[in-house]
Amino acid sequence: MTDEPDPRDHEFSAGQGFSEPYEGFDIDPPSLEVDTDQVDPVDSRVLTDVLDTEQVPSDDVDAEQLLDVGVSYMHINRHEQAADTFERAAHFAEADRIAQEAWTNKGAAHAELEEYDRAIGAYREAIDVDAGTDVTATAETNLAYALWEFGRTEQALEHAERAVELDPRFGEAWYNRGFFLNERGLTEDALNAFDNAVRLGYRTADLLEEKAIALEDMGEFDRAEEVAAEAEELREEAEAKLTE
Repeated sequence: MTDEPDPRDHEFSAGQGFSEPYEGFDIDPPSLEVDTDQVDPVDSRVLTDVLDTEQVPSDDVDAEQLLDVGVSYMHINRHEQAADTFERAAHFAEADRIAQEAWTNKGAAHAELEEYDRAIGAYREAIDVDAGTDVTATAETNLAYALWEFGRTEQALEHAERAVELDPRFGEAWYNRGFFLNERGLTEDALNAFDNAVRLGYRTADLLEEKAIALEDMGEFDRAEEVAAEAEELREEAEAKLTE
């Protein structure tokens, strides 16, 4: 196997989420002592001015609110601003968990921009904080995919394995582990990983398509065809919901 990334699509790992640390949000970010009647509420220049460390004492900055701002940017596809905001949140965070979430989200923002080297750096920062196994597992599995995109396939599998070790009930980590095992031709182990993901409630069209590939490689063509049909059905259902 070469280190060239596979051209097949692979949905970037969104992680298992965090334990509800935030209130709901919309595209208007939290107040940061700025008159939003006078400026664009998601104008990155406002954020830069408000959060300038030369002007604002760290005690006056709510890192958790900054996380909400960054997430708001992500939802409107302003990933550069999101990455900057998450980095500032990590800088101002007093709690390790907030800092770890900020670095993890910063990595996701860079990944959306296909800046995988910077994503790798952010995920490593998150892992170094190590505030909790659930967030660390998310950072590990996202790091695995960023490494794979960057052509470091062996390292990718190592971090996918680490994510499962940290949180054995993280369904998406099992899926990512199976994906990388599939890439290396270890189809039986990949199938076990996919089945574990499904048992933990993670069942997506992407997973089923990868499972069908593994079954076909093992010569189980009838089962592969059935699973591929399930994947297509799931994809059609998702598209129908989007249309509605």
